[in-house]
Amino acid sequence: MIDLSNLAPRSRLRFQPRLLAWPLFALALLWYLHRFGLPYQNDVVFCWLIGALIAASVHSGGRTGWLRVLRDWLPVMAAVWTYSLLRGYGAHTPWAPHWSPQLAFDTFVGGGETWTVRLQHWLYTPGQVHWYDYAAVGVYMSHFFATFVLLAVLWRRRHDRFRALLALYLAVTFAGFATYVLYPADPPWLTSVQGHLPEVTRIVSAVLDQIGLPRAGSLFENGSRFANDVAAMPSLHAAYPMMLALFFWPTAGRALRVLLVAYPLAMAFTLVYGAEHFVIDILAGWTYAVVLSFALHRLAARRQARATAARAAASTAPATT
Repeated sequence: MIDLSNLAPRSRLRFQPRLLAWPLFALALLWYLHRFGLPYQNDVVFCWLIGALIAASVHSGGRTGWLRVLRDWLPVMAAVWTYSLLRGYGAHTPWAPHWSPQLAFDTFVGGGETWTVRLQHWLYTPGQVHWYDYAAVGVYMSHFFATFVLLAVLWRRRHDRFRALLALYLAVTFAGFATYVLYPADPPWLTSVQGHLPEVTRIVSAVLDQIGLPRAGSLFENGSRFANDVAAMPSLHAAYPMMLALFFWPTAGRALRVLLVAYPLAMAFTLVYGAEHFVIDILAGWTYAVVLSFALHRLAARRQARATAARAAASTAPATT
């Protein structure tokens, strides 16, 4: 008689709950997008980014990976939220915002007229969205997630580089906040509203209205405690792309270097064309990125040299009995 019991599978496939991590995250994100639209606020973007990292850690099967996510990213989120809150309070300084020096500089480099006025006269058509208007919106919006996404990639692949970029990001961000408090500055669109500049359009806001996308609270807060219409000098929109270019340049290949050069230039064009920043705001943002990148690089090099010297001294020290 033939024994058929050996033909039965010895083990059955077991359902693994970790495989639900990404589907559940995707469902939650789709619900949010349907209910609230694209997330642009820093704190909301951070929440979804942390959720994605937790989903990746759970899916990979690590039992403590999600704890590492919370350990490394919750302090970052707290720092960014604190900056956002302080940025809002920075709009209420006892001294009046500045506009005249920025306007004078831009008028000089523009040959008698600001580049914002020139570019909008040449390129912008009220009520009509051109391809470069869409491109400008995309470049402008990248400010709210590009650095965070790169931080997440480095966190997964190169934790030492993650810490280095995070330190640079926080240094640039809080240096910008300190300047907002000491030197509140009107952007071109607000200078125009006040009558000091010919009428210009806030391009990103106008395009988002025309194509029916919800405007992000981080971009166009009205009366929010996080709002600060006079946080224009320096431009962090310009500083972050330059920061990323300087950070990744030493190890980047030729193709990536082209992108690293193009991104700051595209952002600069977008900010000036869109009436979000004067040219001098952008130059100040680039300067902050360059100075702080150099300073942190030197500091890291000194720490590395001291650590190397300490290890060398320990290895050559005579053994004690």
